[in-house]
Amino acid sequence: MTHLFNDTRLIFLSSIKETLRNPVWIIVGMTQPIMYLLLYAPLLENVPGLGGANAYNTFVPGLLIMTALFGSLFVGFDILSKLRSGVIERLRVTPVNRLAIVMGMVLRDVLMLLLQCTVLCGAALFFGFRPNLTGVFILYALMALVGVSMSSLSYALALAVKDENALASSVNMFSLPLLLLSGVFLPLSFAPRWMQIAAEVNPMAHAINASRALVDGALTDTSVIIGFVAFLVLGVAFAYWLSRSIRQATA
Repeated sequence: MTHLFNDTRLIFLSSIKETLRNPVWIIVGMTQPIMYLLLYAPLLENVPGLGGANAYNTFVPGLLIMTALFGSLFVGFDILSKLRSGVIERLRVTPVNRLAIVMGMVLRDVLMLLLQCTVLCGAALFFGFRPNLTGVFILYALMALVGVSMSSLSYALALAVKDENALASSVNMFSLPLLLLSGVFLPLSFAPRWMQIAAEVNPMAHAINASRALVDGALTDTSVIIGFVAFLVLGVAFAYWLSRSIRQATA
């Protein structure tokens, strides 16, 4: 266990240094949610049932989960470049724990995600976002779970397809339905019944319901438990897939 922890720390620190040398992805990752906050959220203020500051307490939690989704699903491109340049192969022939290789990269992705979400929450406060403070801390734990799940999925998928075009097509193919059937822009109570039924099997919808409950201070709401359980299961499943994929990775 100590060996795994030390190796994970080394890979994590190396990944952080690599990111800081080229922070463009952090900046680009913040552009879309900030644009939504500036240009879309104000349109919700006059929507019946959402008016005033309540619009931001409904919209911002969904925006945070959307950031966790898209900020994590595209990290697989990084491992493809490492695979082609031989970095993964060189790591595999060292004594470094195979699980530590992927854990270090995933933890880097989660840290970057939480930093982006902190900036987004800070900006949203100036617009009228008034969350429950305890709920926000718990929401960060949920976003970390979403980040671990989606980053692991992205890396595993990248190692499976081994092609940037195929990875981009695969990610876009299922990320858009997940997003649109999650109620990220408006609560699903505004949606037709068929869409509400479809959302019942969408883990992103449960994550967004949980995030809105946490922001409103409903810390023991059933949706919070469902959201955490859903992404805990997905996180374990995708991390297992990734750990198997990294052991078999070849260019």
